[in-house]
Amino acid sequence: MQGSSFRTFVRIANRINREVAEMPARILILGAGPIGTSFAAVFSDAGACVTLCDPDTARLEHSPKAISEHRDAIETAKLSMDGPPSEVTLISDFGDVGEDLDLVIECGPEDVETKQGIFADLHARTASDTILATASSAITISKIIPDPAKQARCIVAHPVNPPSILRLIELCPAPGTNPSTTERASELFRSAGFSPVVLGHEVEGFLLNRLQSAVLREAYRLVDEGAADVDAIDTVMRLGLGPRWALSGPFETAELNTIGGIKGHAARMGPAYKRIGEDRGETVDWHPDLVARVARERDALRGDTTVEQRRIWRAHAVARLIAARDALAGEPNDEE
Repeated sequence: MQGSSFRTFVRIANRINREVAEMPARILILGAGPIGTSFAAVFSDAGACVTLCDPDTARLEHSPKAISEHRDAIETAKLSMDGPPSEVTLISDFGDVGEDLDLVIECGPEDVETKQGIFADLHARTASDTILATASSAITISKIIPDPAKQARCIVAHPVNPPSILRLIELCPAPGTNPSTTERASELFRSAGFSPVVLGHEVEGFLLNRLQSAVLREAYRLVDEGAADVDAIDTVMRLGLGPRWALSGPFETAELNTIGGIKGHAARMGPAYKRIGEDRGETVDWHPDLVARVARERDALRGDTTVEQRRIWRAHAVARLIAARDALAGEPNDEE
């Protein structure tokens, strides 16, 4: 009898575990602006139980239209998941949603004090295992919650605008963030179709905005110095750097552009880039150990594929990308 009872218990427990594993994620999004409604569209497309909260009733009333437009973009980009999207629940006070949540994404104003108030409320109103994320573009968790002892379930989840179709998500944990928080956040975003990139430590602006700011700082300087006008800068990026970086990124582009790969590129172009940096007051040196590390990581990422094979692939891919871009350039702008 005891054995039979135990087997019955195991069957029931296994069924419950399967049901829990198959339960849709429970997501609360704070802020019904462009980022919040885009997140709502993505997670609802993935079948999650999504609640969108905003105290601004006018913005909340407009959110179904915005979510519908994001869903259209998702379909156009062929990013839709199987099955119909789930409904998005709209509320004006997140106290109404209860504690039963997997993830909260705060998409409020880019203001430290505002975010501090929101996170204080979230800590008080959500369960101890709910992940609390901010979609901040530059503000770290340590600025929002200075006490590492209170950072365990908190993380930055910085999207690219619009996240409905640009599916990169930067996850930046704080010194006190529990590693399981980072792992669970990665899985939740990945299950919705995002590609998470986890930072090794906090840096203001994270990765995307630090790289973007480097380009824009130099672009503004060149215009200010009279070296180029705005159209020239945009043209160089659109016709030169952009197509290659869209497919390869800066490190692989360097590897593919020069005989000898990363090390060959650093030897050939490094001195010139160093002079350019020094002209701007920058003293970062591409020292041999750093170059060797980048080369090793590129080799590991490439695996069994040779550099030459990647060069051939890129040549064909760039040709197709340019053809698609030129076709889009001939389409009229949507003025509605």
